[in-house]
Amino acid sequence: MRQGWRWYGPGRDGVSLDDIRQAGATDVVTALHDVPIGEPWTEAGVAERKRLIEDAPAGRSALRWSVVESIPVPDAVKRQGGAARREIEAWIASLEACAANDVRTVCYNFMPVVDWTRTDLDWVLPTGATALRFDQDRFAAFDLYILARPGGEADYPPAERDRARAIYDAMSGAERDALVLTIASALPGSTTDPLSIPAFRERLRAYAGIDAARLRRHLVEFLEAVTPAAEACGAILTLHPDDPPRSLFGLPRIASTADDYAALFAAVPSPANAMCFCTGSLGVRADNDLPAMARRFAERIGFVHLRATKREGDGRSFHEAAHLEGDVDMVAVLRELTAAERARPAGAPPIVFRPDHGHRMLDDLGKEANPGYSAIGRLKGLAELRGILYALGRPPD
Repeated sequence: MRQGWRWYGPGRDGVSLDDIRQAGATDVVTALHDVPIGEPWTEAGVAERKRLIEDAPAGRSALRWSVVESIPVPDAVKRQGGAARREIEAWIASLEACAANDVRTVCYNFMPVVDWTRTDLDWVLPTGATALRFDQDRFAAFDLYILARPGGEADYPPAERDRARAIYDAMSGAERDALVLTIASALPGSTTDPLSIPAFRERLRAYAGIDAARLRRHLVEFLEAVTPAAEACGAILTLHPDDPPRSLFGLPRIASTADDYAALFAAVPSPANAMCFCTGSLGVRADNDLPAMARRFAERIGFVHLRATKREGDGRSFHEAAHLEGDVDMVAVLRELTAAERARPAGAPPIVFRPDHGHRMLDDLGKEANPGYSAIGRLKGLAELRGILYALGRPPD
């Protein structure tokens, strides 16, 4: 397995390429975040980013851009499926621009309206470090009393509505504004558009009548259109799980369980149709057996996010735990992943993994950083994950 590191690119990330080298990573995971969603990437644009990463100064360790995270799937594709021809053709052009530069593993997601969602970006831990958190009651306060989603009350039991109302009433105007920014304004790396509250309501109205079966059909239509291009250029498309892996705002989510992925692989059996195995997202659900999923989908895992989430008392709230803590048995997961890699045919590319969502800690507490992507917490996580690989007799490549 190869050690990856997510990087947002020049001017967008306080973590430098030298910082990545010093953490011990060899592979960079990035995207052209400056290109608007739905617009095609160019070969020249991808080549420029690749040169920046791979043309190391004299005496510096080499880095490789090996994974694209992410080429955003436009909202029109999620709502219209194969009928969104212009957007799909632009997506294929971006894929081909990456492959022309020998960057052939592409991560994407199919979450409607909102991407990965949290309610707290700096939740204070007992150590004094901070973590990302999803608080179900704070989320309900946003949904019911800030967004005021029609029909939203039916999604929450009376006691939860009461707690959400109390939280909303206790918030200052600035605290409500901050919650809107956290949930609706697209966190860094998001593949959805930032939305004002009126725009958010309008986007939800556009999904009226789109249930899980229809959204899954649109995903299948998208893959039927793009996997031939991926096969032609030797690319692997890795679908990231929903985060959190359940319905939000009454919207369907269709990449949350083993059955979801099994249905997708059955519908589009192309070897280019693969998964991003994210232990943090999938681990939020107690009914997801992560080692069993890694074993079941061994041949389909094209990219890996390793982090641990900790479910809280209500079963729906969670926070980002340290990488070897929380509800993820990381040793068991890595044992399955290394076994899967050993079973692959000779010449198959190694699996790239990256430490995901580190705590903000030590000197990073006083620095600006993309939420979840400060340097020191991820460095700690990568060191712990690397230690497991050595103990398993499969040190990173």
